[in-house]
Amino acid sequence: MSMKRSEITFGLIKIPMDFGLTVLAFYWGYLLRIKSDFIPKVQLPLDLNTFPPLSEYIKLSLLFACFLVIIFALNGLYKLKNTISFFQEIQSILWHWAVWLLMIMSYFFIVHEIFFSRLVLAFSVGLTLLFLIIARFILKEMQNIFLQKGQGRQRVLLIGANKITQKIAQTLEKDPHYHLLGYLAENNQQLDILKKLGSLNDISEVTKKYKVDEIIQTSQAFSEIQDHEILAFCQEKHLDYRFVPDILAVERSNIEIIPLAGFPLIHLKPTALDGWGKVAKRFMDAVLSAIALIFLSPLMLVIALCIKLDSKGPVLFCRLKDGSPANRIGQAGREFQFYKFRTMKHDSHELRYTKLANKNHRKGSPLVKIKNDPRITRFGRFLRRSSLDELPQLWNVLKGDMSLVGPRPHLPEEVANYKKHHKFLLTIKPGITGLSQISGRSDLDFEEEVRLDSYYIKHWSLWQDFRILLKTVFVIFSGKAAD
Repeated sequence: MSMKRSEITFGLIKIPMDFGLTVLAFYWGYLLRIKSDFIPKVQLPLDLNTFPPLSEYIKLSLLFACFLVIIFALNGLYKLKNTISFFQEIQSILWHWAVWLLMIMSYFFIVHEIFFSRLVLAFSVGLTLLFLIIARFILKEMQNIFLQKGQGRQRVLLIGANKITQKIAQTLEKDPHYHLLGYLAENNQQLDILKKLGSLNDISEVTKKYKVDEIIQTSQAFSEIQDHEILAFCQEKHLDYRFVPDILAVERSNIEIIPLAGFPLIHLKPTALDGWGKVAKRFMDAVLSAIALIFLSPLMLVIALCIKLDSKGPVLFCRLKDGSPANRIGQAGREFQFYKFRTMKHDSHELRYTKLANKNHRKGSPLVKIKNDPRITRFGRFLRRSSLDELPQLWNVLKGDMSLVGPRPHLPEEVANYKKHHKFLLTIKPGITGLSQISGRSDLDFEEEVRLDSYYIKHWSLWQDFRILLKTVFVIFSGKAAD
């Protein structure tokens, strides 16, 4: 499971907040200096006619605010998953504020300039530190209010019953970021401080009943097969999985080591697309889809007109014959209404399961693909060959249901027939295009499609997304049919 929305919100807000507070501190530093009687009994003569204007200070403050944000970002002060205490955070701010101050001094040394007023600089950097501490305190208090109301808390299930379990449980009980549900253990293993919710065989029922977000395995007594089954279960259900080291046979891609209660817990992230990766990908999706919708709207109007002239029925395929939404399955198994240009005769979608079922050339897989599909209209065949029928999915991307790049979105009835390892594809949002789409369009065997999309999920990067988008353009212009 990806990070809680509140974690991302509180993490993101720190960047513009720190930047804005730094500029504000320089503004107040300037005002304090021109108020010559600010410090009693100290003569601070000031000729306002020769004193540089406020605009010059603001220009420098923008540069110094960028310095601060960069220093904080490079040293992990903007981690989205932030569970450290307020005092630990302030200690880190103090240290990196001092580094920032040295950078400002180095700047003036390099450019061979003297600051307009050393007193303004002293006021400004001092106020910056004060504002940052106050803002962090307010932000922490706001986050605590949300956590006390149960919003943003990670619901944790422990697997194992030993001294390690006990120590980790004691630590999590004190941390407002976590809601410790209980533990699973074999046979008669018991812990006095925590509720036993069952054995390992009950994991499916327990995670569903208690809406578990994260599983921490503290026991090393399980067999290798059981270890793999726990990991596979977490991947299938999109749960965060962490464990105490010494499980040597598990997959170790995207490892993050997080100390807890004195033990180095290893967090196996199913994808690098988490934290800032998720933010970056969503930002790219929102910007590019909005731009594409604006520039492609004339083309989409022409396509809509051609569809109406070619055959009877609506322009978009977004509803089924009974009027219900034509849904697809998105991230973590959530359904969303799917949009695409209609390429088939109106109200012929259900024929794939009745009259045309014998023409399915993907038998043996969860998917249904009709060979030489008679339902496709003349113009619809062109739309599919050019992939122009998928342009309305840009609206799904803008809404946040889909991404520009990701696994192919499948029908609810197809996902219902997924095997366990297929459900790993639901770790992230589905995409308009993806690694499997550019590697063979609809000609790929389903298991090969799963393998390629799983590789993409585990090895995600923004650069890879750009490569896939670029290659998609070449695949489309190659004219290879996608039906």
